[in-house]
Amino acid sequence: MVVNRPARALRAVLAGAVALGLGMVSAQPAGADPGRDTEDATAVARARVAADVLMSSYEPVKAWFPSSWWNSAVALQTIGDYMQRTGDRRYLSQLDNTFEKDKGAFPAGYLSGDPLLGNFTSRAIDDSEWWGLTWIQAYDLTKNRKYLDMAVTIAEYVEGYWDPSTCGGGVWWDGERTYKNAVTNGLWIRLTAELHNRLPGDHRWLGRAQDGWNWLNSSGMINSDGLVNDGLNSSCENNGGTVWSYNQGLAIGAGLELRRATRDPGLLTTVRRLADASIGSGGLVTDGVLTEYCDAPDRQCDDNGKQFKGIFQRYWMDLADTTHDATYVAFVQQQANSVWDHDRDASGRLGERWSGLTNADHPNAFDWRTQASALSALIAAVPKQTPDQSLSATLSPAQPVVMPASGGPTHVKLKVDLQATAPAGALKVEVKAAAPAGWAVTPARATTTLHPHGNAVPARSSVQLDVTIPAGTTDGHYAVTATATSGSRLAFSAQADMLVARTVDFDTGTAAETPWLWDADGSQSNGVQNRFADGNSYFVYRFPFPADTAAAHAVLTIDNEYVVQVSGDGQNWTTVLTETRQLHDGENKADQTIDLTPYLGPDKAAYIRVADSFPTDGWGGRVYHVSAAYS
Repeated sequence: MVVNRPARALRAVLAGAVALGLGMVSAQPAGADPGRDTEDATAVARARVAADVLMSSYEPVKAWFPSSWWNSAVALQTIGDYMQRTGDRRYLSQLDNTFEKDKGAFPAGYLSGDPLLGNFTSRAIDDSEWWGLTWIQAYDLTKNRKYLDMAVTIAEYVEGYWDPSTCGGGVWWDGERTYKNAVTNGLWIRLTAELHNRLPGDHRWLGRAQDGWNWLNSSGMINSDGLVNDGLNSSCENNGGTVWSYNQGLAIGAGLELRRATRDPGLLTTVRRLADASIGSGGLVTDGVLTEYCDAPDRQCDDNGKQFKGIFQRYWMDLADTTHDATYVAFVQQQANSVWDHDRDASGRLGERWSGLTNADHPNAFDWRTQASALSALIAAVPKQTPDQSLSATLSPAQPVVMPASGGPTHVKLKVDLQATAPAGALKVEVKAAAPAGWAVTPARATTTLHPHGNAVPARSSVQLDVTIPAGTTDGHYAVTATATSGSRLAFSAQADMLVARTVDFDTGTAAETPWLWDADGSQSNGVQNRFADGNSYFVYRFPFPADTAAAHAVLTIDNEYVVQVSGDGQNWTTVLTETRQLHDGENKADQTIDLTPYLGPDKAAYIRVADSFPTDGWGGRVYHVSAAYS
């Protein structure tokens, strides 16, 4: 549940579309030439790479994305959008896993800060509505009536919070009935209109949607500029709160779904006004890129704000599909290109700021929330009629660390992972690898054959690479690239960002941490010098010490409730540190030195794993800084 802080909206203008990056064909008007097919196939491949990264954070035991309840609903809905748009059906089981495991009642602190009342409802009315939309998406994918029935149950619960006795109508944001705001009512309209459009003969939900739309438009929350402020004050007047992108997007989406129900042309007129205000002067874009208030270089979005732009883009996709307006379609493509070209690291993680803007004090954040949000931008660029072929490639590890031995070359193994969709048959793929001058990569060229059977489950194959780093290579980042092609239509490039380093010294929650973070699992970072693992989550650092290493140690600045384990292979662990007290305020913060020498693996690598010593109380081990030395 979110209460948004009042603030001013960013002033911006819509710029022209940027070129497609990473070796792909540049964007051209639809139907201009066969290059359109290549661009559409590339859009599918980009979305697939990003969706796979997002789902690597899905936690199957609790059946959610760690530590955020409503955010998990939106992330799963985004995966539903991905499956619907691309035909990929690999993640249906995760949707059902969440439905079956999380539909009961749960105490506060287990999945949400609030007690969950069952059927995905709680005192947070907007949270309940997000889950209603998620289950309609699941119904659309599967036609399993249980999902639609759950959405009806949720809507019936929310309906009890529609209250005309205050401000003339509207749904309360919370069970205590303290606030009427844009998000809760935009969700209500979209939810009820979606139900009507899926329930033959319905009149009840259509009436609710129309009442909600009429109330929202007369409430004063939509200001004279066509922008949606956050909510109403105690006098039932616009509170001047921040124009958050998700409120704007939900108003657009609500009007579009209601128009599908009624065919009222006036609804589309209002929707266009809301949309044009979004991308016009004083709206929500900076240099053509969708920009949240908290995306400013001197700010950082909280865990809620990280997902707002993706919600906007979900409904903007609906707008572009509905109107085919060239301006709206160009905006879709521009967001996708900016995310892919500027807001993505080598491992396919997508960040908070779609422009890629970052700085030392407020770095661009990367986590599953930012991944889900930016994924919506990539999904929107996938054509509604799914291309019959696609090809994607990734390199793993995508951000390896090399700690070279003195006097000789160092070898690193990489794997090119390929995925393809196409009608049944054989798809021959050629992979070309490239490395910096003076390096060697073997093989430089390879071929493999994939055997796809449609879009539902992409076919997979891989190519192994051996990269030779010459002795004397200076410390720094180096790119190894693998480009996969099949015929004249399919091409996709992947890149490994290889860090050559002779020292280990980094703050957590920064880009400098990422290459050393072998397995983030369900851990989180809320900024610089802050990585923590609650419950059953953990995180693992890997230090690939040089082949001639005889001794090594690491120093962790750590606090709260931690268990620290060490391994030489990343599989067999020895506990070396445990906090036995239940501490929540960092009073035990200290530098802890760990002798790694007894645990060095046959390749001289050492792994450090940090977990939670009291997994039931939500205060796991937190690490601020890491360093290591060897001889």
